[in-house]
Amino acid sequence: MSEDADMWAAMGMPMTFGKQKKSKTVQRNFDQSRREEEPSLPATSKLPPVPSGPSGPSTSGPSQPPPAVPSATEDSDEPGPSAPPQAEDEDEDSDFADEEEPAESLFPISHELLLQDHTKVVSALTLDPSGARVLSGSYDYDCKLWDFGGMGGGTGEAKPFKSWEPAGSYSIHDLKFSAGGDQFLVVSGTLQPKLYNRDGEELATYVKGDMYIRDMRHTAGHVGEVTACAWHPKEVNTFITSSNDSTIRIWDAENKRKQKTVIVVKSKERGARTKVTTCAFSHDGKLIAGACLDGTLNIWGSNSNFVRPSHTAENAHEKGKEVGSVAFSVDGHTVVSRGMDEYTKLWDVRSFRKPIFTSPKIMTLYPETNAVFSPDEKYIITGSAAGRTEGGMGRGGLVFLRRDGLDVEKSVDFAPGESPVRVVWHPKINQILCGLSTGSIRLLYSPTTSLNGAKLLLNKSRKKATIESYSDSMLQPHIITPHALPMFRDDLDRMTKRKREKERDDPRKTRKPMPPLHGPGKGGRVGASATQHVVQNLVRDSTRDEDPREALLKYANLADSDPKWTGAWRANQPNPVFQNPEEEEEEE
Repeated sequence: MSEDADMWAAMGMPMTFGKQKKSKTVQRNFDQSRREEEPSLPATSKLPPVPSGPSGPSTSGPSQPPPAVPSATEDSDEPGPSAPPQAEDEDEDSDFADEEEPAESLFPISHELLLQDHTKVVSALTLDPSGARVLSGSYDYDCKLWDFGGMGGGTGEAKPFKSWEPAGSYSIHDLKFSAGGDQFLVVSGTLQPKLYNRDGEELATYVKGDMYIRDMRHTAGHVGEVTACAWHPKEVNTFITSSNDSTIRIWDAENKRKQKTVIVVKSKERGARTKVTTCAFSHDGKLIAGACLDGTLNIWGSNSNFVRPSHTAENAHEKGKEVGSVAFSVDGHTVVSRGMDEYTKLWDVRSFRKPIFTSPKIMTLYPETNAVFSPDEKYIITGSAAGRTEGGMGRGGLVFLRRDGLDVEKSVDFAPGESPVRVVWHPKINQILCGLSTGSIRLLYSPTTSLNGAKLLLNKSRKKATIESYSDSMLQPHIITPHALPMFRDDLDRMTKRKREKERDDPRKTRKPMPPLHGPGKGGRVGASATQHVVQNLVRDSTRDEDPREALLKYANLADSDPKWTGAWRANQPNPVFQNPEEEEEEE
């Protein structure tokens, strides 16, 4: 029977009835996207421990391994038939299976997919609540929308369906989808956050405040660079933004002319102002958290008067180092923060003075580096930057920390020179997205535990190129005739001098690198307004600093020699008689 089946298959005859499933093609796509494990050191030896101190419990030394189950391994090695199944054996076997393959069952990191379209660091990354669309922002000033259902199969065909510059030549700081997924916020280096609908069409640009007003409560909007944003989890049209003007502002999405409430953050430093680098809502919307550049971490109640925070942790992170993210747990009692001081700290809101756990030092190069909870909240995931070693560029990667102790559970290495900046673990599709310093987005998933997302791309078969898919310009041969007459010359590809100069000034076409940070502005741009330029060039009036007697007497000689205005009464003008102080002293 097998010989007949082989003969029929060789002749190209169908072996079964109905539509055939492309299981082999899908499995081949999954096999091609499997990650290759890089040889690396154990997770506990890659990161130096933190010395014990007053900031929290000591986490020095390697993490304690989970208790081993020797009975299961010994039973599996013994020859002969296995014992009949029992309830205790089933529990032991299930525990052993969980410990044998923790990466496959707990973390969706067995396969990966690369999304490449940005040219610089991916500084902002988010997904909509359904996990169908990805929104990314970068230092190349662009925002890009990706749709898993609309992209083609394979890495080369995974391209965004929309790309635009929200604020010109300003990098993107933060992006957030609303709770309903029908709109999202874009925060760039400007003073005004912008609101877009799901398809990337602009809905509103919120007002900026008056920079000449000293009291921040009386300004209609931000007067400093906006750093982060967050949506209210319950109220659809409410969101908050943090800024360098030392405020966190609560907005109504439908009112773009003025914010609802202003939270003024007061610092103990000179000037009583500081920069608020990030902000977040709790999952029930009752708490608002904000991290500042002076090292403090503040929490307010959303129903309070916002005069002073309800919880404050001074010296939460190193002073002068940005805090990239603050995230709440689902119960609202635990907060995780990630800072440029290379520490990840876990806080309890009920005792907020000191952190309950502090992680080992994890290298950080970008202020947007964040830390998030896993969907089951047993782990915390963050990125480790790629530093320089003696042999060249090191390897960056993801670090999985246990919530109980912040010890390193597992680390995933990336290619040399790749540093994860933004990390998102979507709970619905169970996939991890990492925005990298190279401009790519690395998507980690598991074929067994993940849903949709990257699996939708790999389930699609690549379209075969046909003669109809090629354009007419590719099919027609291009003949170059440099000595042809002007009437027969093809001027379609001819580039004029003006066009060449225009393209030469375009930083995207010429791939001009970002200028270094220097001067009072960022990126080579000095933030002086037109009004400030006019005021600086005005002639300064110095009459207030001059002695009036000396100012009048310096014209005495000119009035005697050229009496232009006093010549009419010069004949009868009396001679001035001044009192001599020396004569009065002699008389006394």
